[in-house]
Amino acid sequence: MRRISRLSRLAVLGSAATVLLTGCLGSSDSGSEDTDANRNADAKKVELVIGANSVKGGKNSAGAEFTQDVLIPKFVEAQKAKGVDVTVKFEGDGSDDEVYKQKLALSLSNKAGPDLISVDGIWVGEFAQAGYIKPLTDTVGDTAKVDDWDGWKQIQDSVQQLGMFEGKRYGVPAGTDGRVLYFNKKLFQQAGLPADWQPKSWDEIISAGQALKKLQGVTPIQINAGTAMGEATTMQGILPLLVGTGATINTDGKWLGDSPQIRQVLDFYKQVYGSGLGDPVLQREAKGRDKSFAEFAANKIGILLEGDYFWRSVVEPKDGVAKMADRDTAVGYALIPAGKAGGGVKGQDFVSMSGGGATAINPNTKFPQQAWELLQFMNSAEMVKASLNGAAKITQRSDVNSEVLAGDPMLNFIATKVLPVTQYRPGLAEYPKISAALQQATADVVGGKTTEAAAKSYQTAVEAAAGSKDKVSSN
Repeated sequence: MRRISRLSRLAVLGSAATVLLTGCLGSSDSGSEDTDANRNADAKKVELVIGANSVKGGKNSAGAEFTQDVLIPKFVEAQKAKGVDVTVKFEGDGSDDEVYKQKLALSLSNKAGPDLISVDGIWVGEFAQAGYIKPLTDTVGDTAKVDDWDGWKQIQDSVQQLGMFEGKRYGVPAGTDGRVLYFNKKLFQQAGLPADWQPKSWDEIISAGQALKKLQGVTPIQINAGTAMGEATTMQGILPLLVGTGATINTDGKWLGDSPQIRQVLDFYKQVYGSGLGDPVLQREAKGRDKSFAEFAANKIGILLEGDYFWRSVVEPKDGVAKMADRDTAVGYALIPAGKAGGGVKGQDFVSMSGGGATAINPNTKFPQQAWELLQFMNSAEMVKASLNGAAKITQRSDVNSEVLAGDPMLNFIATKVLPVTQYRPGLAEYPKISAALQQATADVVGGKTTEAAAKSYQTAVEAAAGSKDKVSSN
């Protein structure tokens, strides 16, 4: 109950939240306690509301435009052909993500809010524990109806984690990404390394770094570290390495504390930054990540762990923030290896981490069956492809990816090679504090502390973040 209270307190934003508290759940009667999943199943006049943190001309404008100008008219037309008069409204927001989350939490805690809600995948567990969202099978009321949706066959099991908590589906994933090791082929050639480099262990990454170290003015390896880079340190550094030890940061409700796996990750950081293979100063700079992008583009960094965002938006030849005119020939990419072959989570040889969002059904909707129809429709191959508006971007659907990414080998590599082995962050309220503790542990190591000292301090921080030693696993 304490978690629910905390979310409610966070969500009390006064009048700023009234947008989500009004004009929602169609025309449902105030205070209705009807929880029958089949309520209004045969209704011929239906009102639904789609909510998302996007707004035309503002934040995530393209998403708002697609929803209002394409998705809603198409769905209304399809329902009209079935003899159902549907009115669908879009309730857009343009807030900071945390503010949007708080407003959404407030409306859901008051049994209000849009019928379909867009959430970050990292919120799913927290909202589920608070009772704000329920498994789709509970809301829709028919397990077979949910599980037999043909769309699931096009969403890889690993990607389905985005909308899942404790083995149950709470929503449908809405796009994702993946992380790889990028490498500069020109520097690799100078160092006598192969153009088709694919390390099979951390030792092979270190060996490549040692070869690159012989090149003047080159930083061999950039693995994000420290607190200045924030969540980029966790997602583009710690967590991909951690799953390469065979562990995840949260298992069976317990956070991973000072353990052999955490020390293994910190030892790797020590190898990189304690032997001149990485630039420790860069990790402490406020714009360190941006600087690492610029240095990679200028042929001054040999190996960099990043997401597909780096390929699409950073070194993109025409519009990238650190343009590389020769990106397609000069930039290589490889799967992130486990610490050793077969040593990754689930016994994998290669690993990754991904992010993304999901769309859930408000359990208080007046029209659960129609909301499920809309959720399926918006995640159909036709609508997912239409939402891209011609852009090459990784979606949740394999069939769409195979079509729209055919002309981009790198993004196709993410979709076909990385997504099957990827993992997602736990969607729990304590995660941000756990992430901060992980970042500090790497900062300690990069700053010169021993692995043992950094891990010990991390243990203390995790116990405080989790609220109890009983919620932390360590050995």
